[in-house]
Amino acid sequence: MATQQEEETVVRVPQIVQELNQTMRSGITRTKEWRMQQLRAVLKLLEDNEERITTALAKDLGKSAHEGYLTEIVQATSSCKLAMKELNKWMAPQKVPTTLITFPGKAAIIAEPLGLALIIAPWNFPFSLVIDPLIGAISAGCAVVIKPSEITPTVSSLIADLIQKYLDKKAIHVVEGGVPVATALLEQKWDKIFYTGNPKVGRIVMAAAAKHLTPVTLELGGKCPVYIDDSVDLKVSAQRICHGKWGFNCGQTCIAPDYLLVQESIVPKLVETMKDTIVQFFGEDPSKSGDLSRIVNENHFQRLSKLLDDPRTSEKIVHGGQHVKELLFIAPTIILDIPLDTPVMSDEIFGPILPIIIIKGVDEAMDVILSFPKPLAFYVFSTKKEVQERLVIGISAGGMGVNETMMHFTIPRLPFGGVGESGMGAYHGKDSFDAFSHKKAILYKGMRGDIPARFPPYTSEKKSLVRRVAAGDVIGVLLVMLGLKK
Repeated sequence: MATQQEEETVVRVPQIVQELNQTMRSGITRTKEWRMQQLRAVLKLLEDNEERITTALAKDLGKSAHEGYLTEIVQATSSCKLAMKELNKWMAPQKVPTTLITFPGKAAIIAEPLGLALIIAPWNFPFSLVIDPLIGAISAGCAVVIKPSEITPTVSSLIADLIQKYLDKKAIHVVEGGVPVATALLEQKWDKIFYTGNPKVGRIVMAAAAKHLTPVTLELGGKCPVYIDDSVDLKVSAQRICHGKWGFNCGQTCIAPDYLLVQESIVPKLVETMKDTIVQFFGEDPSKSGDLSRIVNENHFQRLSKLLDDPRTSEKIVHGGQHVKELLFIAPTIILDIPLDTPVMSDEIFGPILPIIIIKGVDEAMDVILSFPKPLAFYVFSTKKEVQERLVIGISAGGMGVNETMMHFTIPRLPFGGVGESGMGAYHGKDSFDAFSHKKAILYKGMRGDIPARFPPYTSEKKSLVRRVAAGDVIGVLLVMLGLKK
């Protein structure tokens, strides 16, 4: 049920959209000067407000100041600096070769803003996953409406305050609220929708966009698998896997390892090494660790607790499993030899629970992975080149890490996006600019140079010439035009 504030916001949505469309039509956002001015303002916003941002993240998600800085501020700052550095190059017309049939002429591709964009952000990285796509939208010259997640209300309120203070209010607007507000926004006509969240809501977004034929970028999720064989250094592998699973937002991350596929011979040693690593990272009592985030709210705590309390899962727990409702705390948990038909394997876990599936080799691992929808990320731990190549080629995923987890996300020149049910479209760096741009094809010609064979009546000579032009036979065209060949 909508609150009074949400009802008021819902009423205002059409007016907000109308005002931003007027700004878009004015052409101000298309100028390089406006784009650079807004990017500089974003960078200043990030530099001026580190403490406010990390404090809000701590209140909503239990993130430490260091984790908040590292995962939310650094990522956005890096994206902004790259956009400022590369904007001239991104905006420049791209010249392309022409053909004989268009001679003499010049052709180019010009990137123009799609128009008014809607950015719907998630709760797990509620700050950076607003700012990162916003940087792309600004770089492309779009006007923007931002819908932060209502599940992280402190961060949402902070974003609304900071955007209003630092950025152009006539072109960039924040709309806060829950489902009623999101529904009202999706009823409007947009030129681009950028949604980060889960596949269920992604389908709703895509259905709404289809009514207006609006292009979408969907950053969704899925069960991100990890393959591990006996060729790796188990200590290094355990540290990287544990860091990817529990070091960022307590596993509430769309590219966190969701389950492990481990070669049978190394399972006992890997489990013990991971247990040691968890203690090394978070101490004997992780509930007292300042480096382990909490579950975002009671609903998600109950969802994860239900998975742990399922009899077929609870009997397989070999580490962790403790959960305290009052603290919204769930310990880093390892589940060994879990059947594929248990609830914990049916959907993306999105929490600190890590199942281990025992396999004999690559073939069995591929069978398991291919039984699920295409993941947003896939991680391969093997030093065998033939294994790496087979899995890189044989498994479709949004992105991959070989002997690493999560870190591909931090490289701004690598596109980040899903495939199949894990999403569509990509962003980061130039891909963020492209996500909010239309590549307009242009042919420039003067008033001279038309080949007579282009126009009827089509004599045999003209037909011959057209065929040679179509075939790219430059010499033959010249000979025909000189009357030396038919």
